[in-house]
Amino acid sequence: MLSFMKTLPHMYGDSCVVVLMCFRTADDSATVGTVVVSRMKMGEIEDGEVDHITADMHQKCTLVYESSHGRINDKDNGPIMNAVFKNAVCKVYRFQTVDSKWMLVREQMAECTLSFSIPKQLIALYIQEDTCRIQELKDLGELSPHWDNLRKDVISHYDQIIKEYQDTLVELEKLTGPLFKPSCSKGQKYLEFIPINLHTQRMRVTCPRKTDSFYDVVTVGAPAAHSQGFKNGGLQKLLSKYETEKKSTAYQCIYYPPEQTAKAREILCVVSQLQPHISALADQLLQTAQQSSSQPLRDVLKSLEEKTEQFVHALKDELVKSALLALHAARPGYISKSQTSTPPKESRASPVRSDSIPHHKEYDEEEWDRVWASVAKSLNCVIALVDKLQEQDNNNLESAPSHTLADVITSHSPAAVWRDQLGVLIQSLKECVAEVAERARRSVSFVLLQEAVCSTAQGLQLQQRRDAVFSQALAALACGFVMRLYAGLEDKGFLRQLHAVGLVAQFESLLSTYSEEIGMLEDMEVGISDLHRVTFRITEAASEEAVSLDRYTVEVPLPHHAFQALPDELREGKPLRVLPVLFNVGINEQQTIAERFGDISLQERINQKNFEILEGYYKSLTNTKLPPPYTLRRLPCFQTQTDIKELLNTLGQNVVTKKRKNVEILWLAGMICRRINGIRFTSCKSAKDRTSMSVTLEQCSLLRDEHQLNKDYFVRALDCMRSGLLAQGEVAQWDDPEVGSVAINKPASRHFYPIALLLVSSHLLVVWLILSLVFLLAKYQ
Repeated sequence: MLSFMKTLPHMYGDSCVVVLMCFRTADDSATVGTVVVSRMKMGEIEDGEVDHITADMHQKCTLVYESSHGRINDKDNGPIMNAVFKNAVCKVYRFQTVDSKWMLVREQMAECTLSFSIPKQLIALYIQEDTCRIQELKDLGELSPHWDNLRKDVISHYDQIIKEYQDTLVELEKLTGPLFKPSCSKGQKYLEFIPINLHTQRMRVTCPRKTDSFYDVVTVGAPAAHSQGFKNGGLQKLLSKYETEKKSTAYQCIYYPPEQTAKAREILCVVSQLQPHISALADQLLQTAQQSSSQPLRDVLKSLEEKTEQFVHALKDELVKSALLALHAARPGYISKSQTSTPPKESRASPVRSDSIPHHKEYDEEEWDRVWASVAKSLNCVIALVDKLQEQDNNNLESAPSHTLADVITSHSPAAVWRDQLGVLIQSLKECVAEVAERARRSVSFVLLQEAVCSTAQGLQLQQRRDAVFSQALAALACGFVMRLYAGLEDKGFLRQLHAVGLVAQFESLLSTYSEEIGMLEDMEVGISDLHRVTFRITEAASEEAVSLDRYTVEVPLPHHAFQALPDELREGKPLRVLPVLFNVGINEQQTIAERFGDISLQERINQKNFEILEGYYKSLTNTKLPPPYTLRRLPCFQTQTDIKELLNTLGQNVVTKKRKNVEILWLAGMICRRINGIRFTSCKSAKDRTSMSVTLEQCSLLRDEHQLNKDYFVRALDCMRSGLLAQGEVAQWDDPEVGSVAINKPASRHFYPIALLLVSSHLLVVWLILSLVFLLAKYQ
């Protein structure tokens, strides 16, 4: 359904959405104690026979019907939705409002085909990228024995990664069955790129005299490298340790700090993009000049000038120049000035042991400046000649009005001669650009060689860990993005917001800062932060069939009628930004131990950092003029119109407040996210117990705050959503996505929080915690 195109190294994506229909019961006047159960498939019309089960007035649940294994059948979405979301489970409830009216609430949970399709495509792109890196290293040319041996080690390293990723792809292609990875498989090595329990959940609410409202959330297990374990921590800790070790191993190579290696990748990407673009524009300019069309000629020339200036500006970076000097020093037979004064036996080439780039007299440092400056000179010559061509054409037309334009073009006039000269200048420009691009490519490849040399000591583990975590995070993000896109296709204000400032993707994490979940949170932090490099682009689908994938920007195809209704900026393919933010509050008993005896600084730092990101997005959004009535103070669907700025201020205060298990942070962040049209994600270790408790509590709170749910119904609604009653009296576990899509005849156990623990006095709780800690220490000693 979606496709990738390369924009930056290691950036990724893909997804689609569900829009729900709301079924009404035949008897809107049914009493509270009546439960109607219908085993309908999704999309079927509720006009068949149903079982009426009479219960007393204290019946906890008002479940109207439940269905499973249905299709996402919404005429507004079409087959694209059905192709991405499968095995839907749906429940419909009736709840009473404060004015004794009835609301109909529909819950739907679905599996997503993207759980596997995105990681498989991403792994294939990793393989392509590493193959290209191998070729770039080979293109460095002849190197001294020391550097050549290091290059061979790095190439061997990439070959091993490619082999492992290829084996993983083979195993994934063999899989059939469910469209999600259950938590029991999180330790499987070949499934490490697949997100855990990725599901979409939507609640749609129908109230009297009010437009239907719906609330979406994506539930997914924490993006983390579960198969590699957390004995040594997660990515955040491992990357910090890696940078320290990289400095200590700089005796083998030249140490470049992270910002310089990131700059090298950016330059490599710019060169790869702009060189073919400049070449194509140059050919187009020559073709347009031969047609003697004035305005198109000026337009093409302007585009060529802009792209060439971008090219030259990118390569004026000092890193390129210094890397060229370092590469020259790594050539066979190079002898630095300091080595010429040493005895001959000590003049052999040796590794660079300094953090600085070598400078020397044997290589002309002015040469690189002359090379890239020649590009600008060639462009100026082209511009000057085009001006003369146009001036000559104008003079010819004025002096020979009886001649046709074609006669002027085909004549042996000075203008025709200048066109021949233009061809020579354009060829010269293309050659200069190619030479500069080749030198720049080699120089930054040499920089990246240094980073690869430093990382070989750690083997494959760190790179594979980051790739796997990113893959899980990307699958969830793409799923949420397309879900949100389809839901807002008819909202002009939302579409303007989308292309003007992008969308917030708010990840709510319930991980504790204790034991192995610290490592999971460290993995999750890095994986979600890496999503900043992802952009989306909307395209028109050529057909309903899946399209092939390129690299790395996510392309979201829309049907023709939906695509044509988009604003011009979106139809022109403007890259769309998604801003990921992460807020974490541990809520289980392990977090109690962490807050009393451990360290929660990781959680505090994450919340503070991401609050600042969210606040910055809000400022950008308020500076964007949205069409009325689409305003931030009164967004559609919400009854409680709390000012977003006030919510942000409260969130900021809670972030810095020392308070145990401050779930107010999560509630405020989620409320802000919904009011600014963001994408909501909820995660815990496996997206089961804690996640389902959070989602159902949020849904009931929305019914209370936004749809006037009767306060007497709040607890009953919560119980109803957390455990549904079936016709035979069986208990279905709606909370657990791993059993939510199985046949309804299969019984499943219920999951509850240790409620009894919450009723114990604080003194007994402290005693219990101390005894538990003693037991754990004795066990591991």
